[in-house]
Amino acid sequence: MKLNYKIIFYFFGLLLLFNGGFMLLATLLSFFYNDGATLHLFLAGISVLVFGAIVMVCTKNHTKEMNKREGYLVVAFGWIVMTLSGTLPYIFTGAIPEFTNAIFETISGYTTTGSTILNDVESLPEGLLFWRSLTHWIGGMGIIVLAIAILPLLGIGGMQLFAAEAPGPSADKLHPRITDTAKRLWLIYFGYTAAETLFLSVAGMSFFDALNHSMSTLSTGGFSTKNASVAHWNDTPLIQYIIIVFMVLAGTNFILSYFAFKGNVIKVVKDEEFKLYFKFILIFTLLIGGVIWYNAFLTGTSAFNHPLVWGIGEGSFRHALFQVVAIITTTGFVSADFTIWSPLLLVFFFGLMFLGGSAGSTSGGVKIVRHLVLIKNGFLEFKRTLHPSAILPVRYNNKSVSGDIVFNVLGFFILYMLSFIVGSLGFALLGLDFESAIGVAASSLGNVGPALGEFGPSHNFFEMPTAGKWWAAFLMLIGRLELFTVLILFTPFFWRNR
Repeated sequence: MKLNYKIIFYFFGLLLLFNGGFMLLATLLSFFYNDGATLHLFLAGISVLVFGAIVMVCTKNHTKEMNKREGYLVVAFGWIVMTLSGTLPYIFTGAIPEFTNAIFETISGYTTTGSTILNDVESLPEGLLFWRSLTHWIGGMGIIVLAIAILPLLGIGGMQLFAAEAPGPSADKLHPRITDTAKRLWLIYFGYTAAETLFLSVAGMSFFDALNHSMSTLSTGGFSTKNASVAHWNDTPLIQYIIIVFMVLAGTNFILSYFAFKGNVIKVVKDEEFKLYFKFILIFTLLIGGVIWYNAFLTGTSAFNHPLVWGIGEGSFRHALFQVVAIITTTGFVSADFTIWSPLLLVFFFGLMFLGGSAGSTSGGVKIVRHLVLIKNGFLEFKRTLHPSAILPVRYNNKSVSGDIVFNVLGFFILYMLSFIVGSLGFALLGLDFESAIGVAASSLGNVGPALGEFGPSHNFFEMPTAGKWWAAFLMLIGRLELFTVLILFTPFFWRNR
């Protein structure tokens, strides 16, 4: 079967219309703040809107059928189209005139990675800072999930797109119709964003900072309006606690949020992934907080004499909790430079980069449910060794998990680790030291944000070699789309006409 290229490009045009519309939203905010960037943002938005409209007009006579191959192409190349167009606000305003840096910052935004090449974030005009946070917010729930909510208006089915955008093991749906599922997801997403903005404003943030940090939190992105990230508010613990709560919610399966709002709390508390997610956060926080407190107690200092780390007791455990949640959910906000706490904790946080939040959340990484399936299957292998004839299926939430899903999880994990190894080798070939190479590879692939070594929480990615930025951008993309969606395009059988 030949590819239906017209519908693919028609969808690209639709995505460009979305992107241009959001740029005009940033233009309105720029005009309100009179930040000097209004005209440039307006020109960027109009350019994207016009180009998107031209593409849609030229491909309007398409066959309204989409198979899986076309769905994968729309998702993978759709993110590239959004990234290319998303660089225009940076380039037009002159904030990031170099194309490679603009691509890096933009794809880091859409993939909700949160790595940045900007040395002075606070010098950017408000409209551009808002656009920067918007790239997180758009990419958090998924550009494609947003688009399929209106596809019935175009006479196009969206199941293939949803499957490509969310290829994880969770198959739960809120509603039999995929478009209604997307609408409900976006309603919860928008509601959480509005609620966090309100709480942060009451806690002492300006409305502008609160809105931007809420968009970054719910998308598990990590872009901040301050050079020191959330460490800027270290003297206001309430702000950090509010962000912690919403990072946890963003890293939780949004379908569970829907059930909670419907009053079905039992389904939430009995969910195995949800319980393990909270156990991980609790155990790691107690361990890391205990180490921080113990070291601070022994040395008699507030914590290693570093400006980004302070406080014995409450402060120790708050920073431990904040950084554990930020790394597990792949949000990447920084309240402290965890890389200088101790060598033991450095290894600990490196391991957390491979954990990830829940399936069905905006988090990156491997995801808790995959680790759970792997652990359960590993224990069952011992029983299968003793009882080779017994049928011992993996069970999740009291239901048998099909062998196909178990094999998919095993294949994903192997492919993920191979991607990490290849990614690390690529950075090493470009001259990065061992700690930096493995840190950037793990951070980019898991969409975490802060890495290790020369690219840790106290630094940015400006000094990374040009080729390294492109390599990191590729890892961000395949990590955000969970490997298969992008890597399948490199297989010869994908392109064969059947």
